[in-house]
Amino acid sequence: MGSVRRAAVADMFYPGEAGALAAAVDAYLAAAEPEPAETALPKALIVPHAGFVYSGPVAASAYRRIAPLRDRIRRVVLLGPSHRVPFRGIAATRADAYASPLGTVMIDRAAVDRALAVPGVGILDEAHGPEHSLEVHLPFLQRTLGSFSLVPLVVGAAPPETVAAVLEALWDGPETLIVVSTDLSHYHDYETAQRIDGTTAAAIRNFDVQGIGDDQACGRVPLKGLLHLARKRGMRISEVDRRNSGDTAGSRDRVVGYGSWVLYEADDIRPRDESDTEAVDLSAHGDTLLAIARGAIGHGLRGGGSPEPGAHEDALRAPCATFVTLKRHGTLRGCIGSILAHRPLGDDVAHNAYGAAFSDPRFPRLDESEIEGLHAHISVLSAPSPIVFASEEDLLAKIRPGTDGLVLRHGHYRGVFLPAVWKQLKTPEAFLTRLKLKAGLPADYWSADIVMEHFTATTPAEGAVGERE
Repeated sequence: MGSVRRAAVADMFYPGEAGALAAAVDAYLAAAEPEPAETALPKALIVPHAGFVYSGPVAASAYRRIAPLRDRIRRVVLLGPSHRVPFRGIAATRADAYASPLGTVMIDRAAVDRALAVPGVGILDEAHGPEHSLEVHLPFLQRTLGSFSLVPLVVGAAPPETVAAVLEALWDGPETLIVVSTDLSHYHDYETAQRIDGTTAAAIRNFDVQGIGDDQACGRVPLKGLLHLARKRGMRISEVDRRNSGDTAGSRDRVVGYGSWVLYEADDIRPRDESDTEAVDLSAHGDTLLAIARGAIGHGLRGGGSPEPGAHEDALRAPCATFVTLKRHGTLRGCIGSILAHRPLGDDVAHNAYGAAFSDPRFPRLDESEIEGLHAHISVLSAPSPIVFASEEDLLAKIRPGTDGLVLRHGHYRGVFLPAVWKQLKTPEAFLTRLKLKAGLPADYWSADIVMEHFTATTPAEGAVGERE
């Protein structure tokens, strides 16, 4: 055996004695939820990398899901952020193996060479020596998979597209597992961390690379790279655990957030339940939602600002994405909404109703004199799901007229159409053309890098905003 990258954080982040370490990992795995029956087999994991007493239970929740793959996975591509050595690009190592107290794992040099062929990837052993974001995953992988080879990559300052290019070069088949190492928010109080991490989780769930800010995840660069490629490949993602150090072994005044997600290939996905693909039916709560919208608009007309979070019944506390459309005598008067579910349904309706009345840049602020004849339409959206297509013609064939809302993303261009727009635009060609224009692109523009997502929507509430119809 050639050079070995020795363990740097044993006895600090995890037990340094082999027997104690194996027992600790096995206990975390035994306490984790197993993979649900009849589910697909994971292709990629997003897992945290703190000391085991803090993030071990959360990491185990993802590693437990790959237990059925012990005889299938032969290579692990492991990416994590650099905490100690600042650099640009992605760093491979000259080492031939990585060591933990449980033994050594050989590095797949041929796969490393493939990574080195990608612009932005180079050798930087100094980035690997002290770095814990990769090392802490070895014991979990060793106990879960047994024998495998490793492609360890430390990620510095790099665009997500570079990370995605490396992952694509190493993706291969079912014998290869991708693991991205990241923690979430750092050193906020418990409630603030929950709010920030909830927003990050919504962005991850919706493959929203732009929705993950610099202070939301220390491993945001490799995370964004994986999400960029996963969206392109039409993958499905499932959150399996999310907590913070205040839930595990720390105090609640200054916490670090942790989450675990599992990603599945588009062609290895079980059929989703109805609840996964369709917007939630909340028609029984329509009157309440309409009252919330009226209250937010009335609050603004009295000089108030954007509504504060409110107390809602249980059905309206779950995170939901909504749009509120205002029409006066049948003519559009404002429309504001959320594509990502990132706050309670009741709060989202209040925020978007206020925004439609007072913050839509296409219209002046709503005036008291406009209440007569003003109607609100509240739409509740399902989570957006990527559309996998080979060409514009293929995309048009996959759009469902009258059913699909669409999100178009291309660089900084972005456009959204609700399913209600089908009332004016009857064909997929007209729908897509107008969506391009709304996003700021030419009507005949096309690029293989365009990303499309579809969603459905229900309208549980619509009615007059004022007392008079």
